[in-house]
Formats: sequence, structure tokens, C-alpha cells
Amino acid sequence: MTGQHHYKVTIKWTGNNGQGTKDYRSYERSHTVLIEGKQDIFCSSDPSFRGDKTKQNPEELFLASISSCHMLWYLHLCAVKGIVVIDYSDNAIGTMQETQNGGGNFTEVTLHPVVTISDKTMIETANELHKKANELCFIANSCNFPIHHNSTCITQNA
Repeated sequence: MTGQHHYKVTIKWTGNNGQGTKDYRSYERSHTVLIEGKQDIFCSSDPSFRGDKTKQNPEELFLASISSCHMLWYLHLCAVKGIVVIDYSDNAIGTMQETQNGGGNFTEVTLHPVVTISDKTMIETANELHKKANELCFIANSCNFPIHHNSTCITQNA
């Protein structure tokens, strides 16, 4: 299946404290991500950039997108290969570097998936599928920095 896919989100700034952006400290970074028919996501900037630490920030959501896309491809590939995944979790870590002009960029991401499968004879194949999942992941293919994988695969009764 090939084709073009289009996505639509609305971002609504909710941080006007009555003075707009009069100065750098006069407004909150709060905003809401709205996607039709789905639950709103309440966001802010990272606390390092005057954000609300209780809300999601773009950097965290970006990292979650990489991890989620990888997981979804990985689960697909396991299903195709006959590997029964019982559990999957990932503690993804990303590094963003600020630049002299005030901007920044991610320099690397490391995924740490822990996968539980039902058949110990499939552990080697299950571990190899992370490479293929990374090659197919839409989000990973859109990144210009390395995405590493430090995966662990165990069996249900291990």
C-alpha cells in the first residue's frame, strides 16, 4: 500500500494572561492540541523555557511519537513472523541541544524497549526485528539524528 496521508491538528494558545505577549514574562506557554474526535492534550513548553511542568511539552510528545511508531511497527513485524508479544514497554530517552541562536535540535534518541514474548526460541528473531522496525518507522525516517535501540527480550516465564 502506497499513498499520501494527511493529518490535521489544531493548536490553541491558552496562555494569554490579559497582556498578550507584552514581554517575555507576561504570558504562559500553555496551549491545547485539538484533534477532531479525540481527547484534548494540554501542553506547555518545557519548564526550562518557562513552561508548566504538569503539562505535556513538544519535546516529550516528539519522543513519544518516535517510541510509539517504533513499537507499532515492531508489533506488526512480530505478528507477521509468528512471534507472540505478551508485553511491551519502552523508556525512551532523547537529547536535545540548544544552539547559540536560541533554537535547538535533537541530537539522538535511545529507545529501551523491554519485550516479553511467549516462545524463548524466538528471542533472537525478536531482537533482530527492532532494526527492521526502525527502517520502516515513519517518524524515525523523518528524523535527521541517530535513533539507537537498547532492547531486552524475555519470555513470559523467565
